[in-house]
Amino acid sequence: MITTPATEALLHGHLDVEHTGRGLIPHRLPARARRQIPDEQLAMAQSQPSGVRLTFRTRATTLALHTVPTKRAYPGVPDLPDGVYDLLVDGRQTAEATVPGGNLRTIDLATGRTTFTEGPPGTAHFTGLPARDKTVEIWLPHTETTELIALDSDAPLTPVAAGTRNRWLHHGSSISHGSNATHPTGTWPALVALAAGLDLTNLGFGGSALLDLFTARAIRDTPADLISLKLGINVVNADAMRLRAFTPAVHGFLDTIRDGHPTTPLLVVSPILCPVQEHTPGPLAPDFTAGTLRFRATGEPGPGRLTLTVVRDELARIVEARVADGDPNLHYLDGRALYGEPDHEIHPHPDAVHPTPEAHRLIATRFTGLALTPGGPLAP
Repeated sequence: MITTPATEALLHGHLDVEHTGRGLIPHRLPARARRQIPDEQLAMAQSQPSGVRLTFRTRATTLALHTVPTKRAYPGVPDLPDGVYDLLVDGRQTAEATVPGGNLRTIDLATGRTTFTEGPPGTAHFTGLPARDKTVEIWLPHTETTELIALDSDAPLTPVAAGTRNRWLHHGSSISHGSNATHPTGTWPALVALAAGLDLTNLGFGGSALLDLFTARAIRDTPADLISLKLGINVVNADAMRLRAFTPAVHGFLDTIRDGHPTTPLLVVSPILCPVQEHTPGPLAPDFTAGTLRFRATGEPGPGRLTLTVVRDELARIVEARVADGDPNLHYLDGRALYGEPDHEIHPHPDAVHPTPEAHRLIATRFTGLALTPGGPLAP
């Protein structure tokens, strides 16, 4: 077996790496932005490698990826399954594996307090790969921070350079991050990218799409052929703003991105249907009364209070005004076209907020049809 240390040359879909004593941790925000993060939620979310994958050419038939995953536990919530590593050969998923053990981060949803326990490395094993030259991708667990150590293989590995496909940069909330998706290529952005042949960088951050300017600067500074922003739901969830602050924050976010991408096709997507917050402001609170985790909105309507209905109307108005002001490559999509009331009847959110795996597939299919087919706002 040949041992290949984990290096940044093997990685796609990340913005930065953190070098450790054993290997490296991919990050989805650059170091400067990470120094400005105000809470543990975003620090954790951006280190979870949603959309990040190892990509290389090889004739190997056996691979062993050594990592240290960081698992999560929530008191009062059933144990989460181990994160999945998806292996693709020439663009088609052929195997998956898990890595048991690793570090453990315990998060109290009621207080926000966290504890961290270190654990040992583990290995994801893949066998029976075709004995020919091929492109192999290993998509990392989308909700497990992953320290990469090395790859063992029975043939040499050659990194694949980025930039051969259209680069799609997407930013959004936990829904874009992949909450409730069962494996990393089952998140709706990954499904879209694989179906459309796009080079995905997924900046979907659980609970943290809050119009932070360091995120806008990261998007501004990252090469992209297509950009989409799914905005609004976390601002409502967190009760982070009133309408007076939301409107200029959206303009500032878009202005910053346009400083680096003045003519790149840019699609603003409003929230998908989420009945608990359509007309009720946040903040959200965890609710265990039914014996499982669900979320409920606790705010009271009032002047300037944000709900999903208010946010959708304002995003549509902002985009219309900016297009009229000279940005013809800016577009708007109502998120309910991706997942609306009829879809909620068939695929209701199990925790009242996040879509099911089936709904992820539905959203991906709808997004591809509305945004990426000929004549769509992001059509390559």
